[in-house]
Amino acid sequence: MKFTKTSTLPAVAAAVAKALAKESIRAVLTGGACASLYTRGVYQSSDLDFVLQSVVPVARLDAALATVGFRRRGNHYEHQVVPFFVVFPAGPLGIGSDLGIRPVRRRVGPVSVTVLSATDSCRDRLAAFYHWQDRQSLAVAVGIAVRNPVDLKAIKRWSRAEGAAEGMNEFLAALAQARRRRRLRLGPRSRRT
Repeated sequence: MKFTKTSTLPAVAAAVAKALAKESIRAVLTGGACASLYTRGVYQSSDLDFVLQSVVPVARLDAALATVGFRRRGNHYEHQVVPFFVVFPAGPLGIGSDLGIRPVRRRVGPVSVTVLSATDSCRDRLAAFYHWQDRQSLAVAVGIAVRNPVDLKAIKRWSRAEGAAEGMNEFLAALAQARRRRRLRLGPRSRRT
């Protein structure tokens, strides 16, 4: 795939995922890039975090990513044209203390990409809010939950296990407010159709 300066994060994620799959490298898109997909670009990330599902030699990663124009620079991969870089954070795949993550397949253009579920992407952003008081991550978690079906019971159970009952209550209040605003915004449109 030929990238341009205006190539989107979803297009780059799809191309990288395809290049990895072509070399039988199993990886899950996580972090901000995954959140960007679920918020339909409302949240933008500058990096694409792929957690490897097995041990892969660096030379093999280098070769796979070179097929789409990425070159290793230290601990990440850069492209001459696109503003996004690719990172392979250390595994295992987990959210907070939960290591029982079950990735899903999601269509990104013509490519099926292995990603966190919407519920797990929401939990991933909430982990940053709970543990580092990252308010932007709270807003992104709300954005994911407003635009996608998420399992609120699972999020509540996990939040309690993380010792974040107070943070969970703040998330639920912000989510309720965002849903009300969304209904108000969409209300007149839905009556016209």
